[in-house]
Amino acid sequence: MKTTPTQTPSSCKSDSQLTKEQMTDRIITAKVKKQLTWTAIAEQIGVNEVWLASACLGMNSMKHDIAEKLCAILDLPIEVQTALEMFPYKQWSFEIPQDPLIYRLYEIVGVYGETLKEIVHEKFGDGIMSAIDFSMTVDKEENPAGDRVVITMNGKFLPYKSW
Repeated sequence: MKTTPTQTPSSCKSDSQLTKEQMTDRIITAKVKKQLTWTAIAEQIGVNEVWLASACLGMNSMKHDIAEKLCAILDLPIEVQTALEMFPYKQWSFEIPQDPLIYRLYEIVGVYGETLKEIVHEKFGDGIMSAIDFSMTVDKEENPAGDRVVITMNGKFLPYKSW
């Protein structure tokens, strides 16, 4: 298991240290209980709603002041704040998800992934889009034929280097 300076191996965890999964459960429970949305919480804290949800789901860490604000809004204990500040070990299942929304995103990458790669290479050269220097927004576009989901991903281009 990889660890970071603020992350302790699971074999060394005290009873009061939460895993990212336990942290997420407590955050979601408090969010539902208070009937708050990610958007409403993000506006109170002053951060992007997508990034906030990602951090609360354990895929990003929070700086101390942001974690402190979130825990104050949701009336969560210091153990949740500590877990929010820990660097994540980013991992996910390689199985195709069954949730319809997440499955459709996999389907989009499956159908259009190589197309996107071709277009990015034509416009930028040989490289990748950063998922570190990255932002994403999710918007709703009202449409008489049915509302539209607008997902905008904005990542820095990182060229491959020769050495």
